[in-house]
Amino acid sequence: MMTTQIECTGIRKENKKNNPILIRKDFGKFFEECSVNGSIVIYDIEEKTRILSDSNEVKIRTLPASTFKIPNLLIALETQTIQNVGEIVPWIGQTDTLKYGYRPEIYVDMSVQKAFEVSAGWVFIELAKKIGRANYQKYLTACQYGNRDLSQKDIDFWNFGNFAISPLEQVQFLNKLHDYRLPFSKKNIDIVKKVMLSEQNPNYTIRAKTGWTRDKNINTGWWVGFVETKQKHYIFATRLLQDRNFRRDDFGNCRKSITKKILQELKIID
Repeated sequence: MMTTQIECTGIRKENKKNNPILIRKDFGKFFEECSVNGSIVIYDIEEKTRILSDSNEVKIRTLPASTFKIPNLLIALETQTIQNVGEIVPWIGQTDTLKYGYRPEIYVDMSVQKAFEVSAGWVFIELAKKIGRANYQKYLTACQYGNRDLSQKDIDFWNFGNFAISPLEQVQFLNKLHDYRLPFSKKNIDIVKKVMLSEQNPNYTIRAKTGWTRDKNINTGWWVGFVETKQKHYIFATRLLQDRNFRRDDFGNCRKSITKKILQELKIID
């Protein structure tokens, strides 16, 4: 079936027959409000419709940062590196605060689930040491996750180096996660979906993960995940890029605020 591409600035139009790609260039105003370059992909699971902020930036790959904790946790469970997400990882005593910033609240013994929720990178670095590059290459290839470039010698190849994924690919990966079309057991996928729960109210549920890395003097920020309403299900991937020479203090908050403004404009959430 041929895909239809539509340039559009109004509220999205339904076209169930052709499953259109809707380009919403007007979403750029939300990124401009935060003084960032950015893009978003939203996938309507039931309608099989993609809504894009642009047709080019959404294809460009960048480091996934902590959004990689989603496949990382899946791989840790599947390889039995951990037996469950309640497993405690002992605090290692020190970490590189120049690379990761100073966050004393996370420098404690911590469960893997808590580390996912608060994005305690040191915990997943410890898991990565046990998982090993061969396992990463195996599972990332099977998942077709990003460019699978693991040439970075540091343990946390998802924060620094050439490993990269695009917003479109993030959505494709999450769609496979949603449909249990990844090389992981249903049990482990369900565990990760549960851990991803970040917001729940009577109208909608969000299961998601943020990410932020500062490699090459660029702030690369992400928020990716699922939105579940009473009627429908959506997948989203938002990425912000900002020269750190012109950084604003609200960069971290903008990942979610931009996404929610767009979801509200599309009347997905209220």
